[in-house]
Amino acid sequence: MKLIAFAVFASLAVVLVVRSITLLVIGPAEFWVIGLLGVLCAAALELTWVRVGTVPHRTPVVSLPVLALPALAPAIPPAGGGMGLVVLGVALALLVESRRVSVALYSAGLVGAGCIAAVLVSAGMLSAGLPELLAVAIGSGAYVVFIVIVESLRRRFTRPQVDLGGLRALAPGRFIVAVVGCGALASGLAFWSDNHVPIIDSATEAIIVVLLGLAVTAVGVKAANSRTAMRRLLRGLIAGGTRLIEGNRAAAAASRLPGSGGTSDADADDIAEILCRAVEDTIGVESVSVRTQPPQPGELGVRVSLVAGLSQFVVAVRDPMDGAFSADDRSAIETLAYTAEAVDETRHNIGGLTVRANTDPLTGLPNYGSFQVALANINDNRDYSEAIAVLFIDLDDFKRMNDRYGHAVGDSILREIGHRLSDVVRPHDVVARVGGDEFVVILTHLKSLGEANIIAERIMSATGEPMTVDTVTVLPVVSIGLAYSAHRETDITELLKDADRSMLAIKKSRRRGGPSKESSINISGHRSSEMNDIVARAIDEDLLQIAYQPIVSLVTGQIWAFEALVRYTHPELGPLSPSSLVEKAKGLGRLDKLTQQVAVKAMAAANDFRLIEPRIVCMTINVEAGQIVPKRVGDFVEELAERYPRISLCLELNERSMARVTPAIRAQADRLRELGLMIALDDYGSQDSSVDALVRMPMDILKIDRSLVDDLDDVRQREVLTALQGFGDNLEYSMIVEGVENQAMADHLGALGIRSAQGFHYGTPQSFENTVARLEEFGARAVLPRRLPPLVDAAAHAAAPDSATDAAAPAGDSDVLAVPAPV
Repeated sequence: MKLIAFAVFASLAVVLVVRSITLLVIGPAEFWVIGLLGVLCAAALELTWVRVGTVPHRTPVVSLPVLALPALAPAIPPAGGGMGLVVLGVALALLVESRRVSVALYSAGLVGAGCIAAVLVSAGMLSAGLPELLAVAIGSGAYVVFIVIVESLRRRFTRPQVDLGGLRALAPGRFIVAVVGCGALASGLAFWSDNHVPIIDSATEAIIVVLLGLAVTAVGVKAANSRTAMRRLLRGLIAGGTRLIEGNRAAAAASRLPGSGGTSDADADDIAEILCRAVEDTIGVESVSVRTQPPQPGELGVRVSLVAGLSQFVVAVRDPMDGAFSADDRSAIETLAYTAEAVDETRHNIGGLTVRANTDPLTGLPNYGSFQVALANINDNRDYSEAIAVLFIDLDDFKRMNDRYGHAVGDSILREIGHRLSDVVRPHDVVARVGGDEFVVILTHLKSLGEANIIAERIMSATGEPMTVDTVTVLPVVSIGLAYSAHRETDITELLKDADRSMLAIKKSRRRGGPSKESSINISGHRSSEMNDIVARAIDEDLLQIAYQPIVSLVTGQIWAFEALVRYTHPELGPLSPSSLVEKAKGLGRLDKLTQQVAVKAMAAANDFRLIEPRIVCMTINVEAGQIVPKRVGDFVEELAERYPRISLCLELNERSMARVTPAIRAQADRLRELGLMIALDDYGSQDSSVDALVRMPMDILKIDRSLVDDLDDVRQREVLTALQGFGDNLEYSMIVEGVENQAMADHLGALGIRSAQGFHYGTPQSFENTVARLEEFGARAVLPRRLPPLVDAAAHAAAPDSATDAAAPAGDSDVLAVPAPV
């Protein structure tokens, strides 16, 4: 089918060209000048084409050499040689551009067939009584339709299917513009050729002027397109090089240790994929690949070495009718291939350095630093209920063996112990050497402590087998401390410490006369496994404490609100991290209960504060956006607010929870505001912030995160604060700036027109008793006298610097909450 179509179009091209040359030979001599201009004009028009699809290089294009026909018609009618001249121009243009005879013959024959279709349609329109110019326009439009149909069929049946990203191969808007535009241009050219410009008396001169104008216009459009293509090449080279370098950085940063939670994004296959995307974006192709076969005729390819000992080529493929590859295209792909090779070489060099830096040179196992990273990644990436265990393994009496048999034997013993450990653990476990005679194993994907103990016993048995090194036979004795973790840890280093302590307990027992000639395992009762019960009991028995941090008016210098922050101190473990407390409560399904307890205590405290200082008008508590619906805490806070009509209750919504806001939540926020409660958006300016959050949720207060005010000497920070204050004035919300730590920051904010602030400059979170004492002595004064030491409350402030941690979601070290300033 493909060969038949080619033969038909190629034959048609030859016939039309021969016929036109024959007619010119027997025609008047002056027609030779017009004929030559017609050929040049058709060639220029062929190199300037219109795409009728929206996906570059993957949808059909249409060139418009047919426009030369109406310009030639007064001197050389289409049937009298005009079509042949157009076909000759097309063939010459593509022969020069693509240097492929087959492409030139097919394209010329296709254009010739399109011109025949245009002439036949025009003749039919004239026979039907239509005006000549309209008939010409319709015929030229038919040319575009014919070309698009043939090219669409050719692409469908002879070209590999390509991904169009969900778009259509033919864009109706572009197609209509091409049809109408071609028709209008043809009609205009026919008019000017027949009715030449008034200052030109000769019809022949008029035709020459029209042809020259059309050719110059086509050349100008081609030059503009070439400049655009060059800019695209430059942008693509920059973007492609940047993408390859970033891939290299990702490779350097990615951990290759087991349990790292991911693999390198820039191995040889990934760099090849990045290279292909860069080539595609830079030069525009139908497809691009890295393969072992060299490029075929019509393809653009260069050699690239991404795998040692393997000769490869990056090959770009473009449809023959979509424009041939240029010298600039070749230079671009060569540059990208060279960049990819350099990046790959650098990646291997960095990878080798990384491996050496993270590997124990004696045993080939991960070293202590790598082990720490692996343990943290395993803990962070495991499911909440997925258990792990750490085994701390010490080889007893190694120093004595080393001194007795020599360092060479000692090194061989350590290497053999490392091999035995690696052989006995499962593929997803991690073995590391963390000291001279100390090894650590991380057991993952555990279901029970018993399973961890079984694996530990296998390790003890395998490492205790006799080993012969040179002529020396030794019977290793190991001490294994096991620490088991049933749930994700908030501080994974505690797990390692417990394993170490369990191992040291065995050593201590040996020194006190315990078994010294056999390996032992000691299982730790790791305290974090008790955290669920501790947090559940603290909430169920209402043992939570509340700390209060003032929110002040920069205008009056007075406290007008407090933020309530949850705290809990265990009688044995001491103060618990507020963030871990909240996270545990969430995991246990007790977050709503925790929030209700905080709200009750906070509002009661606010009422007492107001009795001492009437200027205290607001109390703010932290909730997640999803909690405000009626069935969770929505109804509860409504009733609570009714009990204290003289205190405004403000619900601070952490922006991290705003990603899951639904219309029902927004409607509930509006309802609560109508009932007199206030809604605040907390942490604005942190990593999770976006402008979208300002309009997603109805609110009364915007709380600015301290990260936006950490350097108020920076004009950009001041401009952002000024802009947000202006938004607040226009959108009718108040703004509070958190993290104010000194008078200089306060002065800066006041100069910018900020009216409310919160931070350690005005007071750290304090217990109810200390807050009452402050109000009784200093009233609503925002800043305490410097001569007095600040009030220190162990229960309220022990968790510092997490002293302002969100009560509804874990937050950073300086997470503080605030409320809108009174109007």
